[in-house]
Amino acid sequence: MTGTPSRLLRLLSLLQTPRDWPGSELAARLEVSARTVRRDIERLRDLGYPVQAAMGAAGGYRLAAGTAMPPLLLDDGEAVAIAVGLRIASGQAVDGIDESSVRALAKLEQVLPSRLRHRVAALGAATVYLLPGHSPPVDPATLTVLGTAIARHERLRFAYLAGDGTETTRSAEPHRLVCHGRRWYLLAFDLDRNDWRIFRVDRVRDPLATGARSAPRELPAADAVSYVTGTLYSLAPTYQAVATLHAPAGEIARQLGDYAAELEPLDGQACRLRTHADTLEWLAFRLTTLGCEFDVHQPPELAQYLRTLSARAARAAGAPEAPVR
Repeated sequence: MTGTPSRLLRLLSLLQTPRDWPGSELAARLEVSARTVRRDIERLRDLGYPVQAAMGAAGGYRLAAGTAMPPLLLDDGEAVAIAVGLRIASGQAVDGIDESSVRALAKLEQVLPSRLRHRVAALGAATVYLLPGHSPPVDPATLTVLGTAIARHERLRFAYLAGDGTETTRSAEPHRLVCHGRRWYLLAFDLDRNDWRIFRVDRVRDPLATGARSAPRELPAADAVSYVTGTLYSLAPTYQAVATLHAPAGEIARQLGDYAAELEPLDGQACRLRTHADTLEWLAFRLTTLGCEFDVHQPPELAQYLRTLSARAARAAGAPEAPVR
């Protein structure tokens, strides 16, 4: 590589840092004259990079947003971070983002140096992303409208489809978008109901920014994430479970860890567990992974769920169905 192309790449790398760069500082970094810096800036502009110049003592050069996406220069850490982020994004519930992420990741991995490609591959092979359940995909255009309105403190009007199929028109002041599990939620102040509300974004229809601005409201929580997760958990059904475990209490306590306080010894070979969860699936998982026989006393829904799960597992294993105690 000749001196000029190499210097242009170094100059471009500096300009991609979001700050104003005085010509004298760029000249010192590149070990060239201020006149050479000005010529190189013009070469970058000819290549389509929108380099802005500001005059005065506080001025300098800055890479601005242009009409097209120019090539980016990334250091090793940035390249790995983007590759990992694209792998995660490919599994998110945003309509079309999975394909876009895969295409972008393919382009990035094609030009990654061998040392970085191995790092990304090793990290991907060693990592399992917990993305529970399935949810309807979200339109990226909807997320864009909501996110822009939040940034501008602009009121929204949209149609909302409730869980029972009822559609209403809502007027709200959007506060934050929260991604929880594989669902997106809009936290907003509902003007019609004069209270905070959480809306599932996949149920939002035709969002429209009204142009009316509003002052940010104080959220009745430490932050948007704690408010949304706390509200969702409070709305989830809670199952109180009671089961007898046919194993010594000490042995089970070591497996339960922080939940050992829910354990009551019965004798040297059995104990009783009183616990709760918001899903039958979690209760069944907790009981079946303790590695001992058990009897379910409450709730009846858990016993029925275990019967169904046992029958399904028996069919999968090709074995006769075994009754659940």
